Amino acid sequence: MKDDYFNEKSKIYETDNKRVDNVKNIAESILEKRLLKKSDTILDFGSGTGLLTEYISNHVNKIIANDISNAMNQKLKEKIDNNKFSCEIDILSDNITKEKHLLESLDGIISSMTIHHVKDIELLFNEFYESLKNGGILALADLETEDGSFHTEDTGVYHFGFDKNIFLKYAENAGFIDLSIKTVSIAEKPYGQYQYPIFLLIGKKP
Repeated sequence: MKDDYFNEKSKIYETDNKRVDNVKNIAESILEKRLLKKSDTILDFGSGTGLLTEYISNHVNKIIANDISNAMNQKLKEKIDNNKFSCEIDILSDNITKEKHLLESLDGIISSMTIHHVKDIELLFNEFYESLKNGGILALADLETEDGSFHTEDTGVYHFGFDKNIFLKYAENAGFIDLSIKTVSIAEKPYGQYQYPIFLLIGKKP
């Protein structure tokens, strides 16, 4: 069994107001595009404690919250039990590649600050593409290229952020169209000494 890098972090994850604000900025940037519909079933990749899920839940029919951290999923389950969400929530704790029933089943995939924890980005984009219905929406937020100082603890980081043009190319090569990418928030740590821009990529499966 793999180590759960977020076992301790899950306990304090939502006590960081700046983190909560960043996710709110990401959610608002997704919603202002008006691409999601009340009938949609979407996947939140790297859903964690459900911060992004919570903001989006009022705008879709169902969210599949996908995270491999049992600790994060437990916090999310507590929220579900306390009726924190406005739509149906399913927790998926396995790797998306093992869930063949998801092929061409999703209306959208959203993600916040997770992709840098994934080793093979090209493979991930291909999996996203295969999981979406035709016309399905992709909305991924992550760090712009940084010097490695963003993570002070070992949480399984493979990339120190991403060059926006290269990230855009990953999506294009996977087959996504109508692509856009822009900075939507600024993470600050510790105490505002360092700033880390966060981008949002939007795309669509033809």
